[in-house]
Amino acid sequence: MRQPSKFTHDNFLLENSYAEELYHKYARKMPIIDYHNHLPPNEISENKIFDNITQIWISGDHYKWRAMRTLGIDEKYITGSASDQEKFQKWGHTVPYTMRNPLYHWTHMELDRYFGISDLLNSENAGRIYTETSEKLKTEAFSVQNLLTKMNVESLCTTDDPTDSLEHHQRLVKGEFKTKVSMAFRPDKAIFIGTESYNEYLNKLAQASEVTIDSYDSLCDALRNRVAYFHANGCRLCDHGFEHMYAEAFTEAEVKAIFNKKLEGLFLSKEEVLKFQSAILIFLSELYHEFGWVQQFHLGALRNNNSRMLDLLGPDTGWDSIGDFQQANSLSKFLNTMDSGNKLTKTVIYNNNPTDNNMMAAMIGNFNDGSIKGKVQFGSGWWFMDQKEGMIDQMNALSNIGLLSCFIGMLTDSRSFLSFPRHEYFRRILCNLLGKDIQNGELPSDMEWIGKMVQDICYNNAKEYFDF
Repeated sequence: MRQPSKFTHDNFLLENSYAEELYHKYARKMPIIDYHNHLPPNEISENKIFDNITQIWISGDHYKWRAMRTLGIDEKYITGSASDQEKFQKWGHTVPYTMRNPLYHWTHMELDRYFGISDLLNSENAGRIYTETSEKLKTEAFSVQNLLTKMNVESLCTTDDPTDSLEHHQRLVKGEFKTKVSMAFRPDKAIFIGTESYNEYLNKLAQASEVTIDSYDSLCDALRNRVAYFHANGCRLCDHGFEHMYAEAFTEAEVKAIFNKKLEGLFLSKEEVLKFQSAILIFLSELYHEFGWVQQFHLGALRNNNSRMLDLLGPDTGWDSIGDFQQANSLSKFLNTMDSGNKLTKTVIYNNNPTDNNMMAAMIGNFNDGSIKGKVQFGSGWWFMDQKEGMIDQMNALSNIGLLSCFIGMLTDSRSFLSFPRHEYFRRILCNLLGKDIQNGELPSDMEWIGKMVQDICYNNAKEYFDF
């Protein structure tokens, strides 16, 4: 078989004619609903134009940073004082060494889909590619909004703290940008009472909500205020990032006393922290149900492992990993608590440890009660699991134990405006998975029905689920 001249060619990752038909006829042209990412809303509303590819592609991307560090590249060329061109040159040097890491696929898909560059990036051509891409990025055609339009992004949700003013979202609503830009409420800083900066954060929340926070009840009032404010501005989702779910038994008196201790600057035990976090999470989840939101839980990341580098560079700079927390009991207890009061809203659970895939897939079936199609979802492969094998493992677990046909599909979970080919990557992997089953005789060659299933997973299910 002759090797195609372009690496990320039309049938990239598609191993037979069934996969090719499913992708090209059914998946390829479906719009994108990116219901979870970390894109800065101000850069969308301002329609930012980047000076060069390092700023839009490498700055803030801890996936790339980890690979460069592993190769022995000095931090100067990653987050340090080196010029943007020098940093890109080092990334170009790194890319050939990333083979079999998803970064190798993503890199070349993104260069091709956005810039029409099919060359394999390396140290020899990095200078030329830096110049070519940077010249394009400086033009109006490569502004943030035009990049999103180019990728057929119908709607997206940024991730926003309760204290955010949402002024950039408000400006977008009044503007002419056709992509719907909404937000997801992320109140984790109000939950993590064990952090040193908690009381400082309460001051910000009090200012934003115009509620004096001097008791647990007033904290709840402030959070309700912000949920209502977000809802009035079009928010219909929340998001949380936990090591594991919080489901400790507590009494109202205990929680109020724990909060007062924190206000006074007193030490809290681990048990007290967990009791408080369980209480405030249940309060918030009841609010989400009341407002008809979708709640998302990203579980299993072990964060900030390298204390020396954390002190030097801060969080979210590439020092997190997969955790091995026990998930089943607390997740079951939390979901059951909400369901028992008939207050379990639509819920998406993301897993960061492959050993928990089957458990997660089984857990969602306990609380899909027939009231809503796919009410509780096993979310797409997340973080360390959003590569080819991780996506396949997640979909296999969901297929074997639940209904893949009800799956709401992929998201970027990214801070980069060049990450949207990850939806294409997912769609190719999905179509190839099904195409191989057809070829093996494990599925019928009913292309119209399976094609509809592909379109549902890529777009229709998410549009219905989030009511966009």
